[in-house]
Amino acid sequence: MSAPAAAPALDLAAFPPGFSWGTATSAYQIEGAVAADGRGPSIWDTFSRTPGAVAGGDHGDTACDHYHRWPEDIALMRRLGTDAYRFSIAWPRILPTGDGPLNEAGLDFYDRLVDGLLEAGITPSATLYHWDLPQALQDRGGWATRGTAEHFAVYAGTVAARLGDRVTQWATLNEPLCSAWIGHLEGLMAPGLTDLATAVRASYHLLLGHGLAARAIRAVAPAARIGLVTNHSTVTPASDRPEDVAAAARMDGHTNRWWLDPVYGRGFPADMREVYRVDLPERPTDAAVLATPLDWHGVNYYFPVTVADDPGGPVPHAHEVRLPGVPRTAMDWAVDPAGLESVLLRLTEEYGARCLYVTENGSAFDDRPGPDGTVDDPERAAYLEAHIAACARAIRKGAPLAGYYAWSLLDNFEWAYGYAKRFGLVHVDYATQRRTPKSSGLRYADLIRRHRAQAG
Repeated sequence: MSAPAAAPALDLAAFPPGFSWGTATSAYQIEGAVAADGRGPSIWDTFSRTPGAVAGGDHGDTACDHYHRWPEDIALMRRLGTDAYRFSIAWPRILPTGDGPLNEAGLDFYDRLVDGLLEAGITPSATLYHWDLPQALQDRGGWATRGTAEHFAVYAGTVAARLGDRVTQWATLNEPLCSAWIGHLEGLMAPGLTDLATAVRASYHLLLGHGLAARAIRAVAPAARIGLVTNHSTVTPASDRPEDVAAAARMDGHTNRWWLDPVYGRGFPADMREVYRVDLPERPTDAAVLATPLDWHGVNYYFPVTVADDPGGPVPHAHEVRLPGVPRTAMDWAVDPAGLESVLLRLTEEYGARCLYVTENGSAFDDRPGPDGTVDDPERAAYLEAHIAACARAIRKGAPLAGYYAWSLLDNFEWAYGYAKRFGLVHVDYATQRRTPKSSGLRYADLIRRHRAQAG
């Protein structure tokens, strides 16, 4: 299969020499081997065994078997021409009970992975928490307790002490919004709780854990470049009615400002404190910890949100409105590349971010292998290119964007959707574990080659 011709509108010259082109994954979604070599259970092992929690009764026990097939997956990255790989480290592989004895075999796995990436000329970018909290810590209160934030810092320092001589790019958390709101308020992700007070406390301790972990990493790996990965959407009111405008402000606070303001030294938004009406477990020195300086900020962007007032609904008392004529992915997410440009510029202009990465951006579509075994996914290829074009526009307007990581390298376990939704640039036949680059992956490879040829 040859790579389709790229659309001429893409401004590759906007991307500077040395711009990172990567792919991203997470541990529970691809590794499998959940009981191998001393790994302890995580909240996702527990949640996926809860009847009705995950589509099809699926779980991550095998997933993409990356734990055993990582050399093949590095070879796929080389085939795509990517020079960076964002992966997450499974906390329960390192400290199976969260704060107990170190499991050397778990660190050995990531040692091998990092060495393999470097040998292939691929820069490793490690995320320390992508939602797989050790179940033993959840049993003691999880992120709703301050102790989990403190244990996270110890874990972060432990991993950085082992890998920090080779890994310089570190993210503390991935999408704390999902951990707090979807996991503790909506109940649709692990640990599957539906309590506002618990969710707000979890949100606080997640960001506190980020700050404590950043300091712990710097203490053992002074050359580390530390970031936080947050997911964002543009939020638009469904009408100019004052009620809808106010609803959009609440949704923006819930989705964006709650996670950005304290990290950039502004404290938690006063208007959202009024919406939640939950006392934060604050201590006098916490604000400075939450605002520990970032070396970079990771943006995960998938969709915009248009909202209307919903006074009787759950926090933030706003519901999404479907606009006619807007394309949507297989996740039923609206497609709007301009939203990515807006998010990048907002972080630049409103928050003063000094270095940005698009750490996740991608789409699920119902693609399947054809009779000849190839996988043609023109919708995903178009999504990819349109969003990369949005990145180019943001750079032209001053966004300090240093890299783009497509989500995802592989089709994988898509959380509560199980294996029904596919985001990969590479198709995975879960029965055989056969990997097949899709046409979108080949399009991405061609784009990377053309940029490098232009940049010299």
